[in-house]
Amino acid sequence: RKNAISFDKFLERELKDPEFKKGYDDLELEFQIIDLMIRRRKEKKLTQKQLAETLGAKQPLISQFEQGNFNPSIKFLKKLAKALDAKITISIS
Repeated sequence: RKNAISFDKFLERELKDPEFKKGYDDLELEFQIIDLMIRRRKEKKLTQKQLAETLGAKQPLISQFEQGNFNPSIKFLKKLAKALDAKITISIS
């Protein structure tokens, strides 16, 4: 693994490619939401399974969400935020 690089270094390198950067920028909001929810879940010391149980869902749904493979509804995000003692705010600027 001598040639292994961190994700941050990988991302920095890939963002120099205009096509990659456009795709990344198009998904920025999704990445931010996922990152914030994962951080909050970990701060609360909850496993994906425990969070899923709180939501009345199954663990694979939380995994899919955290991997960006699930397009959540606003209703789901509100339930998720409530389960994590968080609040969702939306701003358009």
